[in-house]
Amino acid sequence: MERSVGIWGLGSALPEKILTNLDLEKMVDTSDEWIVSRTGIRERRIASKSVASSDLALEASEKALKSAGISAEDLDLIIVATVTPDMLFPSTACIIQAKLGAKKAAAFDLSAACSGFIYGLATATQFIRNGMYEHVLVVGVECLSKITDWEDRNTCVLFGDGAGAAVLGPVKEGKGFLSFDLGADGTGRDSLKLPAGGSRLPASLETVEQKMHYVSMNGQEVFKFAVRVMENATETALEKAGLTKEKIDLLVPHQANIRIIDYAAKRLGLSEDKVMVNLDKYGNMSSATIPIAMDEALQEGKIKDGDILLLVAFGGGLTWGSSVLKWGR
Repeated sequence: MERSVGIWGLGSALPEKILTNLDLEKMVDTSDEWIVSRTGIRERRIASKSVASSDLALEASEKALKSAGISAEDLDLIIVATVTPDMLFPSTACIIQAKLGAKKAAAFDLSAACSGFIYGLATATQFIRNGMYEHVLVVGVECLSKITDWEDRNTCVLFGDGAGAAVLGPVKEGKGFLSFDLGADGTGRDSLKLPAGGSRLPASLETVEQKMHYVSMNGQEVFKFAVRVMENATETALEKAGLTKEKIDLLVPHQANIRIIDYAAKRLGLSEDKVMVNLDKYGNMSSATIPIAMDEALQEGKIKDGDILLLVAFGGGLTWGSSVLKWGR
């Protein structure tokens, strides 16, 4: 019989430095009013030069393990969802495995941009459900400030840094993850990308001079895609779980744009108190947004035993992912 799988513990980590919209006004031609009205973002966290993704991920992971009540040595697998690894290889997951002392854990990174954490949860769930592993650590971490062009006013206002982690394990029947919906549309791959640094365009003087190691985004195309898939992915996940939207206790969406979140909430008929939003404080942290939002919601008492959570994200690839989760162990 397949086992039920859920979240045992959560943890998050954020850099200390806060970059406000007023700070950005001094850097590029923009304004606080313009940023807030179009995105809902007021400030974001920025990692210092000496801090890499693995540093934030390690802190979040240690907190998640403590919350779960297990040690690093109990972990069987570590999955890190990121588009800003410390380096191309070894994986950031291997770096974390060593620093945690998770000696028996296998480790790999997963690249699905902002949908990465949900892809990671779905992957971890399969390993535990089929009995191969007992405890899996899933981390969503980004240092997007390191790949942001701070002279491009269209992108530099959007992104922030942070890490969120979840420890997954077997839970009581009826609890845990009730459904997943993952998807991709590679025809939209050019809408959101980091052009250089891979085997197609290895680093060269030319790629650096042309700023090809920074995020490149067609905001209009991504926005249209996001609005469409947020609705479709939530409906599909609910359908797979055999639930109606009236059963949702909390929507935890990818924190990219308040207009996209508001649209999704409206389509689901959810009141403000049933939607977790922290976008105003942190901006878009890609794969880290959902685990950090969940961790904050739990700390604030917005998640209770037996609650139905709906997680949904979209990102570069283009990708999307959604999940219905019944909270509790």
